[in-house]
Amino acid sequence: MSLFNRRNAFIGWLVIALAKPLAKQKARSAAGKATGKKGGAVVAVLAAAGAAFAGLVFWRKRGNSPDGPTES
Repeated sequence: MSLFNRRNAFIGWLVIALAKPLAKQKARSAAGKATGKKGGAVVAVLAAAGAAFAGLVFWRKRGNSPDGPTES
């Protein structure tokens, strides 16, 4: 018995055709719940602060070498 045949292709297509609208609906409802009045702004501020902190830590570690950057 072949793994790829018309029956399996039809079943796969049918599953995708039925699941796609359900997945879109679920994604829309989840996106509606996630966005609040200040929710996105708070996340953006936290992400920016984390990126700035990580950049400062990286910059500090790179600048503390007395011999300068080393080549491997």
